[in-house]
Amino acid sequence: MSDKPLLRITNIDVFHGTFQALWDVSVEIIRGETLALIGANTSGKTTLLDTISGLLHPAKGTIEFEGKDIAWLDPYQIVELGITQVPEGRRIFPDMSVLDNLLIGSYNGSARSKKSQNLEKVYQHFPRLQERRKQIAKTLSGGEQQMLAIGRGLMADPKLMLIDEMSLGLAPIVIDELFKALEQIKERGITILFVEQNVRRTLKEADRAYILETGRVALSGTATELCEEDRVKKAYFGVEVCGV
Repeated sequence: MSDKPLLRITNIDVFHGTFQALWDVSVEIIRGETLALIGANTSGKTTLLDTISGLLHPAKGTIEFEGKDIAWLDPYQIVELGITQVPEGRRIFPDMSVLDNLLIGSYNGSARSKKSQNLEKVYQHFPRLQERRKQIAKTLSGGEQQMLAIGRGLMADPKLMLIDEMSLGLAPIVIDELFKALEQIKERGITILFVEQNVRRTLKEADRAYILETGRVALSGTATELCEEDRVKKAYFGVEVCGV
């Protein structure tokens, strides 16, 4: 894992209309790491992912990916550079087959020529998707739909994956399977930034984490460092030890 940032966000403010959602936020993502965003609902986590993806643009500050300013690029341009987002709620195409959902993910210029190779990699991570490739997506279980959403993201041949609330509403055994897949994806050299409500699990799985509070970065560090912060223990655990 290189110490050089793959993505550098510097002092951004972001608005939803007239409402300011992010205030002077700075974040660095190191190539090859798994980084987590932690925070309560409305703390700005999804807004930050959407801003990286180009769905929103900062009112001030900069966003650099591999040294290139991407703050005002359109989403399709950002996907072409190697950033893909797996949104909260999966947002699969429910009336299309599993295979067609996956193939849609490969329709950017940089990924199209690698479609077959990337499809094989998706099936290696999620064998059930290969078994159900002809099945209509809406008939999959919730966990399988989340696998499909992640698989579709992988089809874009990303360097950085943004994953929003992957485990929401899923059974623990399915969550374990998904986190195992993320570890395998990381081993392929793909950097991961994820949002997760389960703080204990987040600090177990991530290399580092940022904590957002009301649109501002409150703390950042490794899991061990954050577990030693009294304010983190009080806010998220109510106990003296994280148990990570």
